[in-house]
Amino acid sequence: MYDLASPTVDRGRYADAVTPWEQESWRTAALGWVEAGLAAHGLRVTGRLQVRLRPWSVLVRVPVAGRAAVWFKANPQASGFEGALTAALARWVPEHVLQPLAVDADRGWSLLPDGGALFRDVLERETVQPRAWEDLLRRYASMQHALVPHAREIERLGVPSARTAELPEIFDTLLAENTALRPDERARLDTLRPRLVDWCAELAASGIADSLDHSDLHDGQLFNPEPGRYTFFDWGDAAVSHPFCSLQVTARRACGRYGPEVLPRLRDAYLEPWTGAGHTAAELRRAAHLAWRLSALGRARAWGRLFPAAPGAAPLAGQSARTLLELTEDPPL
Repeated sequence: MYDLASPTVDRGRYADAVTPWEQESWRTAALGWVEAGLAAHGLRVTGRLQVRLRPWSVLVRVPVAGRAAVWFKANPQASGFEGALTAALARWVPEHVLQPLAVDADRGWSLLPDGGALFRDVLERETVQPRAWEDLLRRYASMQHALVPHAREIERLGVPSARTAELPEIFDTLLAENTALRPDERARLDTLRPRLVDWCAELAASGIADSLDHSDLHDGQLFNPEPGRYTFFDWGDAAVSHPFCSLQVTARRACGRYGPEVLPRLRDAYLEPWTGAGHTAAELRRAAHLAWRLSALGRARAWGRLFPAAPGAAPLAGQSARTLLELTEDPPL
């Protein structure tokens, strides 16, 4: 048995974040659920819990006797779909994702196995060439391509819709609701709207169907347990949108390590699974160019998926505003 009274708690930069973890009744229910979920697999908890609290999640590392630790995650209502989505992905594309040990879709709880080494940790301890990033992008795009027929089912799980044709309306809502934009910044975005409508119409006409967009696929959001194997996780920011919106975050991280000269190779590796069906390389690259900029909308909206009344909402509104302003920047592609 573990000691509930003395877990280690990491609040990061969000010392005042209010999460359900502060409620004793919630902790008791959640950790009882974890024990029951483990028992169903013949496992038991041992040792001290490590708790990571953020305005957008409660994450608990749970040591387990005789095997690697498992992870309990609780999402706010706005991203409470993550457990159900993870379970569905494990059915549809099992080679690319984690197989959850237990999911409570109604409460936004999930219990996940350890996925091995984070790609970020591999990057810190080894020399990793850009081709590894090309490979992971190629594999991720293959997964997105396979999920196109499941887009409606993904939405029925509660994953937000940010379909390409809907992006102008999402822009309007984000602009109206954001309280952190300065008047001059709001004016710049207002002026941009007619062009944004044209970009969305062009991207929607490109012939690439909407699919699952992770929205925040960086080196800390995927496992690399062995060379050439990648497992994608942390779907709380996901949306159903133009799949190419996923490219920007990953490509920027890689460019930060290797320089902008790797960007064309990364883009083309990502686009490989989308070739065929009458799409030329030039058409795909144009679509990637448009989606790079428009991806800011999905990422800006994801900053609002917080626990209710989270004090961290004010700085996160600022982050959402900064993300929205990326719409005014020309893509580097």
